[in-house]
Amino acid sequence: MEAETLALAHEIDFSFIGLFARATLIVKIVMIMLIVASFWSWSIIVMKLMVYRRARAEAAAFDRAFWSGEPLDGLFEQIGPAPSGSSEKIFAAGMTEWQRSHREDGGLIAGATARIDRSMDVAINKEADYLRNGLTVLATVGSSTPFIGLFGTVIGIMNAFIEIAEQQNTNLAVVAPGIAEALLATGLGLLAAIPAVIFYNKLSADADRILHGYESFADEFATILSRQLDG
Repeated sequence: MEAETLALAHEIDFSFIGLFARATLIVKIVMIMLIVASFWSWSIIVMKLMVYRRARAEAAAFDRAFWSGEPLDGLFEQIGPAPSGSSEKIFAAGMTEWQRSHREDGGLIAGATARIDRSMDVAINKEADYLRNGLTVLATVGSSTPFIGLFGTVIGIMNAFIEIAEQQNTNLAVVAPGIAEALLATGLGLLAAIPAVIFYNKLSADADRILHGYESFADEFATILSRQLDG
């Protein structure tokens, strides 16, 4: 009897395709949701890594140009009215407000410093929204997919017990498919959650560092303009 049970167990397909094909509709839906969530989070991770790398390179190139000693007006003319880089947009926002604050007679309109600061703050906030866009998806995937996988696990184990009750048999060939199906749902949940949590923390820290660089530049730029105002 034991040899027959083992022979039946060996005939069961325990591959991912086999377990998925044998799973109930609810567990199949759970597995599909977890696979989609995993691909979705990985697409965001790859995209954000590329965006942050490009942002750091752009900021470094702009810093070199800004501190090269070239006049600010000349640098502003080179960037043009529609800058592409984040640092360039922050600089352009400050320079645009600086130029608007001059009267026709060459004097400055009162409150120029505050308006320049607000203009750059608005530009920084827009860049912050762009850098952090999608990170909430990673947080959601990281926090929810283990529970979705656990739901599939509960359904799979419940199906295993139903199969035992229907066949009045507790041998390995009856129990193993349902348990394997349940454990697969758990594994898919963890497979989606672990990278999402790890990269959410990493990408959030990277975004904060990039934004801190923008804020530091804005403070230094505002100091330069304030020095010119005082002069």
